[in-house]
Amino acid sequence: MGRRPARCYRQIKNKPYPKSRYCRGVPDPKIRIYDVGMKKKGVDEFPFCVHLVSWEKENVSSEALEAARIACNKYMTKFAGKDAFHLRVRVHPFHVLRINKMLSCAGADRLQTGMRGAFGKPQGVCARVSIGQVLLSVRCKDGNSQHAQEALRRAKFKFPGRQKIIVSRKWGFTKFSRTDYVQWKSENRIMSDGVNAKLLGCHGPLANRQPGRAFLDAWKSENRIMSDGVNAKLLGCHGPLANRQPGRAFLDAVA
Repeated sequence: MGRRPARCYRQIKNKPYPKSRYCRGVPDPKIRIYDVGMKKKGVDEFPFCVHLVSWEKENVSSEALEAARIACNKYMTKFAGKDAFHLRVRVHPFHVLRINKMLSCAGADRLQTGMRGAFGKPQGVCARVSIGQVLLSVRCKDGNSQHAQEALRRAKFKFPGRQKIIVSRKWGFTKFSRTDYVQWKSENRIMSDGVNAKLLGCHGPLANRQPGRAFLDAWKSENRIMSDGVNAKLLGCHGPLANRQPGRAFLDAVA
């Protein structure tokens, strides 16, 4: 008997049923690779980002995720180049699908019990997707933005339900907007961390590293930093700290 169509499992009706010591014999998911392309490129290399967002609450099979990944990867490799993008699959198939196999041969009623004990055995896995959840994300250079959107449009046909292609306002896969990223990068407040980035604050071990020294020295010149043993305090414009001597020059300048 062949694989049951995924439309039979599209609706989310039950609780999550992941693989565990009680749920054994689960077949491996069809999708094994979740990051494709230049996944080791730095955060500054690919500023443009576009998402494929689900617009329905449904189950997405691992076969559909693999088909969408292949379609998007082939288009981007052909038109943008294999070194010009980074594709990431954002959902993982952890929910186990079950099937209660029914015999259709002659004398089947003598061999099986029908719907008695119809819990079923594991057949495959799928991802539980909610409304507004990102399915696929592509980051690339601004020159390949049209290719990335077309690649996600082709990958959209591999999924059931409705999806939308949304161009992100963020810088790549980071949580910072493009204007804030450019501004903080010029102020040495952003430190690259692989495909992501860290925003340097005024305290903690990150503040002692070289990219954050210019930011701290600027506040020291304004008398907004007060030493506190091995740490430091940032003086505000209100509260008891503002009445102490190191912060008076800053307050008088503001006044």
